[in-house]
Amino acid sequence: MKSPFTGGKVRLVRETRKLDYRKEAFDIVYHCYLCEDSGEQFTTTELDILNINQVHNKYRAKYGIPFKDEIRNIREKYALSAAKMSEVLGLGANVYRNYESGEMPSVATGRMIRMAEDAAEFSKLLDLSKNSLEPHEFEKVQKKLQRVPAETNTSTSLMQGYIFPSKYPDEFNGYRKGNLSKIGCLTRYFAHVITPFVTGMNKLLFYADFSHYQHYGRSITGISYRAIEWGPVPQNYGAMYNFLFNEHYIDIIEKEVGELISWKDKVDLVEGTSLFDETEIGTIIKVAKRFEGKSTRQIVDISHKETAWKENIKLKGFISYKYSFELKHF
Repeated sequence: MKSPFTGGKVRLVRETRKLDYRKEAFDIVYHCYLCEDSGEQFTTTELDILNINQVHNKYRAKYGIPFKDEIRNIREKYALSAAKMSEVLGLGANVYRNYESGEMPSVATGRMIRMAEDAAEFSKLLDLSKNSLEPHEFEKVQKKLQRVPAETNTSTSLMQGYIFPSKYPDEFNGYRKGNLSKIGCLTRYFAHVITPFVTGMNKLLFYADFSHYQHYGRSITGISYRAIEWGPVPQNYGAMYNFLFNEHYIDIIEKEVGELISWKDKVDLVEGTSLFDETEIGTIIKVAKRFEGKSTRQIVDISHKETAWKENIKLKGFISYKYSFELKHF
């Protein structure tokens, strides 16, 4: 990139800066370019999005406001259209759809949507809006509500609570609620393309999540990572891989030197799944190409050069996604 002021060289600058949002100031890692000739700073559309996403992340986390994918998932949990969900919550016709597209709800509305995630609370809202729904629609949602308790007691739901230490998005899961389906599909893709040992797979997941956060302000999977001797690893990764094996996402092959994670069938990240968006797919492919052909030892050595690992290994603590902005290999 060349400077828009002089046509000369520029360099990327990262610095802690306060940005205001809804009459509050939030500390973020502000990104901009510096013209080396004039000393003037400027941003691009991509950097503007990254900066404001960091602010929105902190605002949503502070006030318990769901993120847009959570807002969509809450609605789909009850098999309602966005328009009908708006009616149940007492919102304008297109308001819920706007929230799913990224518009920020008020604190009160955001918390009401969060409460609606609980089936018992949503049942109360449904009763209050009974007259605004057609009888057949009301009965359909009621039947769905009756099935929710059984669905939440499935092995997937129970494992979800075990693998993800935080119930809500925060700086240690990349401001994304953990998603086992995404982890399953992502792990299967790496298993097919690279066929790594467990130690290597842990690093591939780490780089996929942290690289995506580095550019877009959110992780892909919602995994929280710890620093251990062999580099960054997902929380409770052993149970996670056992679950993925039992759910037929991956195959695990016992070797003398460890467990190999594989998948023979071709994996298409685009076709057959709407789990990943374009930025996520691009990041996943980039990580796969970066580490293809690398041995487990090489992958571990690369991860040991990261500040994210160096500054957390002593306490073997959770790694904040703020370290994504210091990645040395992406």
